[in-house]
Amino acid sequence: MRARVGAALAAVLLIFGGPAALAAPETVRIPAPGGGLEGLMLRPSGPGPHPAIVALHGCGGLAGSRGELSARHADWGERLSRQGFLVLFPDSFGSRGLGSQCRVRQREIRASRERIGDVKAALAYLAERPDVDPKRINLLGWSNGGSTVIYAVQPRNAPRGAGRKVDFAAAVAFYPGCRLLDQRGDWRTRVPLLVLAGDADDWTPAGTCISLVDRARRAGDAAEIVTYPGAYHNFDAPGLPVRVQRGLAFTGDGGDAAHSGTNEPARADALARVPAFFRR
Repeated sequence: MRARVGAALAAVLLIFGGPAALAAPETVRIPAPGGGLEGLMLRPSGPGPHPAIVALHGCGGLAGSRGELSARHADWGERLSRQGFLVLFPDSFGSRGLGSQCRVRQREIRASRERIGDVKAALAYLAERPDVDPKRINLLGWSNGGSTVIYAVQPRNAPRGAGRKVDFAAAVAFYPGCRLLDQRGDWRTRVPLLVLAGDADDWTPAGTCISLVDRARRAGDAAEIVTYPGAYHNFDAPGLPVRVQRGLAFTGDGGDAAHSGTNEPARADALARVPAFFRR
């Protein structure tokens, strides 16, 4: 991951106008069971303590095909850090020598298992930092990272053991896959959760997430979902033309193709809604 991170930092500085516009993200090593977990961290100005966000990449990984930080992560990281959040991007795939998993059916790193461990490790790491307010650490994820969020907020996945009393204040999941948990019928969330999805998404369709959230709300959980008309997967990415991606391992209809691309009204709403949700 180290070489890829170096390229990622250069790309971020290029995108946002150099050091005067954005302090370079820091490469951090997060203590985790089974080996080190690397990530990128963007800090806001001032000594803190700051509210923080653990931000989880999707199946494509944290970096792009040429090693640059993907435009979506760079855009969100810059925006959120400018609004006072310390943002930590754990690299669940690159840390383990893996690239994109979007076309891999038999995945070594799963949203329901290994990435849950990454989430807990990132939470514990941030809770020990003097520049982070441990009562205001939030969780954010996109696609496969959004699915990880849905699994991570279940009561059964709460941090446990000595020194694990800190928990997430709130969580946001962009277009997660909810089908398996919806089929089980017993999903709950222990923290306030917001799901954002496109109603035209044919990669991870919104319908099962609507069912999941509605059931949890009826049980008294603080869960809500917003669906955006006409929006596809990756609707919040900056400047991504809508196109069909092929060769995908998992889609809504079981085939290998799905739409992906920016929806400007949905993106604008999400850019305002997410930080407001984390400040509540």
